[in-house]
Amino acid sequence: MDNTAKTGTPDSKTINLNEDYEIKYWTKELNASKEELTDAVNEVGKSAEAVREYLNTRDLNAKYPPLT
Repeated sequence: MDNTAKTGTPDSKTINLNEDYEIKYWTKELNASKEELTDAVNEVGKSAEAVREYLNTRDLNAKYPPLT
């Protein structure tokens, strides 16, 4: 659980969408919009690594759609 008294550096392993400073940090860190970040957390959970992987995979699929 995050310490709400801390407002500087977010937990590096999880993403807490209830904290504005974490949303600001992670959207910049992952080069994602708030909506993209929220969608990713809802899809794969709050693990920063899982969200990063999800966003990278999503971007790759957007650039190089699967062959049909």
